[in-house]
Amino acid sequence: MAVGRSAQAARGRLRLYGWMLALAAVVLIADQTSKTWAISALSDGERIPVIPQLIQLRLLYNPGAAFSIGAGTTWVFALAAAIAVIGILYTGRRLRSPAWTVALGGLLGGATSHLLDRLLRSPGFGRGHVVDFIDYGGLFVGNVADIALVGSCALLMLLSLRDVPLGGVADKGHA
Repeated sequence: MAVGRSAQAARGRLRLYGWMLALAAVVLIADQTSKTWAISALSDGERIPVIPQLIQLRLLYNPGAAFSIGAGTTWVFALAAAIAVIGILYTGRRLRSPAWTVALGGLLGGATSHLLDRLLRSPGFGRGHVVDFIDYGGLFVGNVADIALVGSCALLMLLSLRDVPLGGVADKGHA
């Protein structure tokens, strides 16, 4: 009987891990496709209003992190993204919560897309610039991966504050 429950729990974790990977793939494809569109449709510096004074489309190549912080250390962000991807893939093996599946899937997709930008885009391997094109009223410019990352981080904080365990009741109270 215990073996049956153990196998069922393993199948459940595997199913949630698959959903996490599927969500990550959707985020990755949506982000990379939208960046390809932005590169082909927007010229440097051109601003296209979407919601006047709130959202515009404007193509930028960001060598740094948020707000172009650390523009001279792009390789550090590539390394951080690679570590994040590996960490999420490892942690995701313990998933037993659908909400955590969504949070980790969004994080994985966004981090993987940024990692690919850092590895494959100009000016070169490990130093590539992230394509940003959604201008939020002049405050900052981001992309689809950024939306997934921010939303996933907000969900992650909510789940943590509500003490929702990643791996189910058995992990409650363990860090």
